[in-house]
Amino acid sequence: MARPILYYVRHGETDWNVERRLQGRQDIPLNANGRAQAARCGDILRDLFVRDGKSAAVLDFVASPLGRARATMELMRGVLGLDPTAYAIDERLVEISFGSWEGSTLAELASIDSGLVAARAQDKWAFLPPGGESYAMLATRMGEWYATLARDTVVVAHGGTARGLIAHLRIISPRSAPVYDIGQGVVYVIEPGSITRYD
Repeated sequence: MARPILYYVRHGETDWNVERRLQGRQDIPLNANGRAQAARCGDILRDLFVRDGKSAAVLDFVASPLGRARATMELMRGVLGLDPTAYAIDERLVEISFGSWEGSTLAELASIDSGLVAARAQDKWAFLPPGGESYAMLATRMGEWYATLARDTVVVAHGGTARGLIAHLRIISPRSAPVYDIGQGVVYVIEPGSITRYD
């Protein structure tokens, strides 16, 4: 049986994204640019659905429980002419946890414990932030979520969750996954063996 196609969107920009702060599980809202990016993703999705001969009304839509992902989903669905709130939420799509590092920049953390930040740079896949989660743990969680999908799905989540998923699907290697660029205001089509970006 063919595996579902994912239309994957990272939430729009927040002020912490601009400041390069580790967001993780912190519920930081979209900024004005992030809201514009979300609407743009709705436009991109509409074009992709026309290209692929799909009706948005028959696809599954699911988001991370964090507010920035939910707001992105609701803005996108509005652009698509769908009920903004008629989508599922799945706790497994929550962003990777950076534990006690959340809210800090890597530069700030390096001024406190440069050795720990250097250890992360050496092996981002296995590194466990204090009180947080590793990318290896995240990939397992995303694999469990992916195994439950029954049909083509639009998902709004996070950069970290995208990296964990494409590593689980063996699209890229675990070593490369944590540094793979996941943009905002774009749509990724994820199929078995491939990820394609649409701006």
